[in-house]
Amino acid sequence: MKTIAIGADDAAIDLKNQIKKLLEERDYQVTDYSNDAQNDRPMYPDVAFALATAIQKQQFERGILLCGTGIGMAIVANKVEGVRAAQCHDTFSAERARKSNNAQIMTLGSRVIGPELAKNIVNAWLDSEFEGGGSTAKVEKIGWYEQASHAR
Repeated sequence: MKTIAIGADDAAIDLKNQIKKLLEERDYQVTDYSNDAQNDRPMYPDVAFALATAIQKQQFERGILLCGTGIGMAIVANKVEGVRAAQCHDTFSAERARKSNNAQIMTLGSRVIGPELAKNIVNAWLDSEFEGGGSTAKVEKIGWYEQASHAR
């Protein structure tokens, strides 16, 4: 069975639950990094960092993060070394995030897109794989810059 991680803050719990159902229908075993309890509202940096760290440790090949805009989740996830997170609000961006950039994490904004579009975007991302080719050197260069920034 395929595995995937998902996480959301309080602004995106409803959309996260709809995406989680879609993933399960696609035969994914889903690990949820959210806390849906009303009295314990997780801050998106905590959710994003925990999920991205699991990606870094290769506990999952891919993850999906959701918040109000998808922006904050992407910023935090990209702080984890070796992780590439892409904010996706259309199917073309989702495909390119995988095919050209080998993004292991996609982020979505529940206040930006509706549930049906979100499902189409997730399907496009899941159905895409890294193409390599001319993009390989570019993805490697991203890693080089990441290492260079840590060496300073």
